[in-house]
Amino acid sequence: MLQVDIKKAVSEKADLANGRIEAILGQWNGIPARLAEAIKYVLAAPGKRVRAAIVLWCCELVGGKCNDDALNAAAAIEMIHTYSLVHDDLPAMDDDDFRRGRASCHKAFDEATAILAGDSLLTMAFEVLAEDISTSQKAVEMAKVLAQAAGPAGMIAGQMDDIIAENSKPNADKLSLIHINKTAKMFQASARLGAIAGSADEEQKKCLSQFGLNLGLAFQVADDILDVVSDTKTLGKTAGKDAKQGKVTYPALFGLEESRKHAENIINQAIENLSSFGEKAQTLKSLAYEIIHRTK
Repeated sequence: MLQVDIKKAVSEKADLANGRIEAILGQWNGIPARLAEAIKYVLAAPGKRVRAAIVLWCCELVGGKCNDDALNAAAAIEMIHTYSLVHDDLPAMDDDDFRRGRASCHKAFDEATAILAGDSLLTMAFEVLAEDISTSQKAVEMAKVLAQAAGPAGMIAGQMDDIIAENSKPNADKLSLIHINKTAKMFQASARLGAIAGSADEEQKKCLSQFGLNLGLAFQVADDILDVVSDTKTLGKTAGKDAKQGKVTYPALFGLEESRKHAENIINQAIENLSSFGEKAQTLKSLAYEIIHRTK
């Protein structure tokens, strides 16, 4: 079996995504200086770029190599993800002072600037897809996938339900739905964007989409666990906030050990989703295991 240094591999893909994001920002004109500074501040924060890596690896898996469409889609999904973090940290949402190891955007600048920076990243992502994807067919398909994953029946729905569920009695079905919408659908979109970029057939898109969904679910379960067992310095964001805010989480509902077992079960499902790709999918399989064993 091919051995993969997954942390190094993710870092290499993060460098590619960061390079493309930097190049895209360098082409933008007319942004007010303070807004441009805030946008660069949040995009330059040391994130893992896992979603970008998934885009790039899925493209390589079905297309044989990483292409410009995948790089641009990776940049777009990281813009969407970063916007969601900026807004998630706002006082009206999770009210967090730290993100990715430094002051959150509204603390480094101000609340209004943070809102506008998030708004900017959301719209910029779709302009990237409209302008920089090689064919109109792929651009439209990618825009639809990303809009559905990030929109009011996707990530935003998850955020809304997460807020409504605070300090309520935990419910397994509601918790699963929150995690699917809030986190897993964006992982699913990452995998599907990569598949589209690599000109995958419908069966390949289906398998990779299901892999992405399960990967995202396991990622969020692991995130819930880390909020309990880790510390602020390691996480790069405030630890222990879920319990303080009365969030519905897997540890709150099932306890730590059952939550760990649940994450393992979901990851096994994700690995099974890749079975038709054989050894070529080893990097994605290694990523799946890393997702639930990470420390931050």
